[in-house]
Amino acid sequence: MIGNAADDGQAFRGWFVGHFVPPQLGLRSTDAIEVKFGTHSYGETRLGWAVSNQATSLSLVVRGRIRLYFSTGAETLLAEPGDYALWQSGVAHRWRIEADDTVVLTVRWPSRPGDAAELSESG
Repeated sequence: MIGNAADDGQAFRGWFVGHFVPPQLGLRSTDAIEVKFGTHSYGETRLGWAVSNQATSLSLVVRGRIRLYFSTGAETLLAEPGDYALWQSGVAHRWRIEADDTVVLTVRWPSRPGDAAELSESG
């Protein structure tokens, strides 16, 4: 199977592999993993906290700069290609883009319906 992550993820906010992909789209439909190819502009921000209650998450910067904030109080800047952050289930995160044309590859496993939750801006 071949495709384009940006095109294939348009219907799912950048996510192109996971349980939410209809089975008729083939191998992209799986409960083992979720994969997102996110392209962002300078200043784009996720103000609200997001958390996965079962999934482990990994974000890797392909290009640009993203600052990640975690409910644990930790904060990190991914600024070089290949920089990544890995966090366990139950840890909420939010982020801010600090460079134009930032591309972030995010992976979560496993992929379960109802696992990801949006929390209030205050956490």
